[in-house]
Amino acid sequence: MKGFVRAALAAIRPADVLPSPNIWHWPEVYQVENRAQDVDGAIWAALREECDWAGLDVVDVGCGDGFHLPLFAATARSATGVEPYAPLVKRAKTRVEGIANASVVAGPAQRLPLPDGSADLVHARTAYFFGPGCEPGLREADRVLRPGGALAIVDIDGAAPPYGPWLCADEARYDPAAVAEFFAANGFSVRHVTARWAFQRREDLESVLRIEFSAPVAQRAIDETPGLSFDVGYRLHVRRKPIGLVLP
Repeated sequence: MKGFVRAALAAIRPADVLPSPNIWHWPEVYQVENRAQDVDGAIWAALREECDWAGLDVVDVGCGDGFHLPLFAATARSATGVEPYAPLVKRAKTRVEGIANASVVAGPAQRLPLPDGSADLVHARTAYFFGPGCEPGLREADRVLRPGGALAIVDIDGAAPPYGPWLCADEARYDPAAVAEFFAANGFSVRHVTARWAFQRREDLESVLRIEFSAPVAQRAIDETPGLSFDVGYRLHVRRKPIGLVLP
C-alpha cells in the first residue's frame, strides 16, 4: 500500500489540479463557510438515505482541509480524504489527528492514490466533478469502488435561486442544463436538496460571499441577502458500480 501511494504521489502534475481560489487563498474564511453550510443537515440526511456508509470504507475526493472527514469517520469503518493541494493536505491531516479510522493522502481525482476495489463510497462535494470534462475522475472512482459501491457527487444546482443565479452570473460557461444532462447520460440518479446557510455575524456572511464570487456578483449577493441566512440548492448525483458481469 505505501509503495502504491508513493508512486501515485510522484505522478501528480500541476495540470491535474483544478484550482479552488476560495479555500486555497482564504482557508480561515472557508472554515467559517463550512460551518455555515447546511446547518440543518439536509445534505447529510439525503446522503445517508441514498448510500449509508455506516461500517463501510469511505473516500472523500477533493477533501480540502478535511472538514467532512470526522463526520464520515464517526460511523464508517474508514474515512480517507484525497486532496491535491499540499497546504490543504497538511491542514486535513492535522484535523484528523487522533481519529484512528481517518486518514489523508495527496493526489488528484484523475489518479486516486488508492488500490482497486478499496472503497464502498466515493464522495465529492463541490469538488472537481462539474459535468463534461470530469470523465477521468469518474473512471477513477469506478476503479477504487467495490462492486455495488456508490459514487456520490454533491454539487451546486445552478438553476436554484438565489445562489444558482449568482454562480451562473460569475461563470458564463456554466450551463446547469448541460451539467444535468451529462450526469443523466452517465447513469446517475439526481436528488434535489435545499440546504440553509446560516451565519452568526453579518460580516462573516459578507466575507464568504466575497471569496465565492467576483466583486460585482458578491455585492449583488450581499444586497439581495438582508439577513444572516439564505438557501442554497444542491444536486445529489449517485451512481452504483454494477455487481457481476455487465455486457455491452
